[in-house]
Amino acid sequence: MRMQSNTIFITGGTSGIGQGLAEAFHRLGNQVILGGRRRERLEAICAANPGMRYALVDVRDLSSIRRVADQLTAEFPNLDCVFNNAGVQRGAGFQAGQLRDEQAVLEEIETNLLGVIRVASAFVPHLRTRERATIVNTSSGLAFVPLARFPVYCATKAAVHSFTLSLRHQLKDTAVKVVELIPPYVESELGGASKYAAPAGAMRPMPLHDFIADAMRGLAGDSDEVAVGGALNLAAAAGLATTKQVFAGMNH
Repeated sequence: MRMQSNTIFITGGTSGIGQGLAEAFHRLGNQVILGGRRRERLEAICAANPGMRYALVDVRDLSSIRRVADQLTAEFPNLDCVFNNAGVQRGAGFQAGQLRDEQAVLEEIETNLLGVIRVASAFVPHLRTRERATIVNTSSGLAFVPLARFPVYCATKAAVHSFTLSLRHQLKDTAVKVVELIPPYVESELGGASKYAAPAGAMRPMPLHDFIADAMRGLAGDSDEVAVGGALNLAAAAGLATTKQVFAGMNH
């Protein structure tokens, strides 16, 4: 994708990957609009990055998405890039046969999957008017090989991967490029944790600054998928390349 002279809207921009990408693109001179629910965090990030803007949005709420899409496309007619990055992760156990926290499950599905679908639907009509535009959907290495203690999260990310393949195919004759960003386990507040300590022998997260650097290098290319770090191995193990070949044969 083009890395400069963009107007970019990034959901889930108040921490972690979203904030890191926003600041990296801002440093390259792009107009960046952060999207998120936490006004204080949005204001603090924008204050630290003069020229960055923000929009309050809850991707679990269709009316909120539509309001922000109307607002931003009116205020920023040159908007040409949307990052679907908002996400939550919760553990869920099914051994007892009954969900202990159904609301948490709904939150994961609404944020991680419905949010992506609804944001894409709200912004595609505008993006199609641009000479060149990009949608970036953040999935996960766990979309390809799940980690069983996060069954709903992994399922939503697998669905994001599938949706992205179909969205890319449907938009293939337009100027809108659809990219899937595939992170590994990265230092972030995903799941509500603010500290990254792990027990001895546990999987270690990729430092956020290393992920952002690798992701930016990948996004600067022309690939439809940007898998970073350990996510490369998971996508390869699940046969991503073969899946794309079969998909192309099924969808003409």
